[in-house]
Amino acid sequence: MIHSLSRCIQGVMNRVVPAIGLLLVSSGLASVDEYASKFMREMHSSMDQMDRRMASASMNGNVDHDFASMMIPHHHGAIAMAKAEILYGKDPVIRRLAQEILVDQQSEIDAMQLWLKKAELKKGER
Repeated sequence: MIHSLSRCIQGVMNRVVPAIGLLLVSSGLASVDEYASKFMREMHSSMDQMDRRMASASMNGNVDHDFASMMIPHHHGAIAMAKAEILYGKDPVIRRLAQEILVDQQSEIDAMQLWLKKAELKKGER
């Protein structure tokens, strides 16, 4: 129940916040240059894709399995966002952090995928 409610709220926020931003820009109350606008589109696209993949992750009631299944698309989302920062960001410290995120998150994805494969093999041995 809480998981479903959280997903629902997150989905609404992912649609409402960008809409408010576009409204502010189009009304002249806020301005965003084209460069920042491209970055924001990539970030929102990454979040939308991450949300869809997390919502469709294979869940079986095993906490460890379900955690890994949900975190893999979450980490893919972080990688996509880090790539956007590297492409559009200007601050060298944040860009370096984004580069570290690329490496760390991919390493964690690999570890979780390996764990899931091993867990599936163990399940098949029973």
